[in-house]
Amino acid sequence: MKVSLGSFLEEITEKTTKNDQYPVLTSSKSGLFLQSDYFNKQVASKDNTGYKIIRKGQFTYRAMSDTGEFFPNMLECAEIGIVSPAYPVFGISRENVVEPEYLKYFFQSDEFQHSISSFAQGSTRTSVKFEKMKTVLINLPSLEEQKKTILKLDKVADLISLRKQQLAKLDEAVKARFVEMFGDPILNQKGFPVYRMDEVVTFQGGSQPDKKFFEYVPTADNIRLIQIRDYKTDNYITYIPKSKAKRFCTADDIMIGRYGPPIFQILQGIEGSFNVALMKATPKIGRREFIRYFLKQDCLLRYLEGMSQRTAGQDGIQMDKLKAYPVPMPPEDMQIDFENLVKKIKNQKATIQQSLEHLEMLKKSLMQQYFG
Repeated sequence: MKVSLGSFLEEITEKTTKNDQYPVLTSSKSGLFLQSDYFNKQVASKDNTGYKIIRKGQFTYRAMSDTGEFFPNMLECAEIGIVSPAYPVFGISRENVVEPEYLKYFFQSDEFQHSISSFAQGSTRTSVKFEKMKTVLINLPSLEEQKKTILKLDKVADLISLRKQQLAKLDEAVKARFVEMFGDPILNQKGFPVYRMDEVVTFQGGSQPDKKFFEYVPTADNIRLIQIRDYKTDNYITYIPKSKAKRFCTADDIMIGRYGPPIFQILQGIEGSFNVALMKATPKIGRREFIRYFLKQDCLLRYLEGMSQRTAGQDGIQMDKLKAYPVPMPPEDMQIDFENLVKKIKNQKATIQQSLEHLEMLKKSLMQQYFG
């Protein structure tokens, strides 16, 4: 049986009456998180009086989107929190109609995204108001069937979470091994020769082609345009004519996100031409993997965050500070040993990634079965 979301949902407009009344939350594609955990700091306004209050089991979402996708998230990480006044907050108004977790999974489905795409407003940034979202139809079986669906999807989601944790632990193992082999980059306890960053790395900024050249179907005559959002979703891949491409990167390149928060994101290369929100780091001396993980060191990230500058409403990197940063350079044989370790870890990650992709395909298939 299909019913409209509005038949059992209601908007909640409760707001704070004083600053820092409850923890600030951030809504993303992957869920609703405490902002202090998501960004490692609070980035909301200093005065959050008048923010909307959301309680455990209720939902919220970003009403504006750069990608055309909208992800209502259920609060699970805290009993109560607050979100920007621009975020709709809503909850279930009728008992014994829908399980909150069933609704949570529905909002993750392709069916939901397809349903809201027809009335998303805007060109560069699209918006979906709650009153419009309430008109979306949902297949609503009995509560017993909903619980069975939740149980199956929870099992797959738990395995997906486990695989992601395994990948994260392998990444942490490489970072720990880096410090073990080369010491603290600031203290340089092992006395390696020190170079300026611009003696070690060449930085190349991206280029921004005119949007009139954007294409959305791959052909023999175009090339992928790599943007920051491509590291978050592959649903909106953009291409440009090869003749308009000026900056190129490969899957092995070290790519850097220039704006944030967080600023200075060290990203894996993607084959294509990259835009102005990214820049490429090419080693002049030293091995690529050593340079890649040096750039990931927390001390460098903290230094750059402290030296960031405001550009077009975003925090950006001060390039003169980055270029002057000291880089202790260990002997090449040590770098090769580290590179071999990275290769070994990559092979382990590839096996786990293959399992993760299989699980995500299974989840997608189940979502289509239950909500399509």
